[in-house]
Amino acid sequence: MDLKMDRDALTGFLARDFGQVAADFAVDRADAGGVTLRLRVAERHLRPGGTVSGPAMFGLADVALYLAILSRLGPVALAVTTNASMDFMRKPAAGRDVLAEARLLKLGRVLAVGDALLFSEGVAEPVARASMTYSIPPGGTA
Repeated sequence: MDLKMDRDALTGFLARDFGQVAADFAVDRADAGGVTLRLRVAERHLRPGGTVSGPAMFGLADVALYLAILSRLGPVALAVTTNASMDFMRKPAAGRDVLAEARLLKLGRVLAVGDALLFSEGVAEPVARASMTYSIPPGGTA
């Protein structure tokens, strides 16, 4: 399937429609295989002990999969998460951004299903895995 939104379009969408969090993220890749989204880790993303918090990693996975859907459908701002499961496997490396590699497993008319692996930048082993389902609003594309 052709991309409806590339890396630059997804970045613009985040800035325009989600300005409150857009500065936290950078779209590193958007292609037929999915989206790689970077969490620019800052002090506000850390929990006691100096590691990236679970909520920050969950947000990264959610936004990454949302952008993977948008890359295929176009700017459907009302697509919403309907189910989410996350496994936290290891502590993220200190002082490094966290990357989410998101891919769509199924893109239907009403639901989209995908997963994301999260990695500390430069580290081969994943720190977390997310599986998510999204509801696509009637009409599919904007």
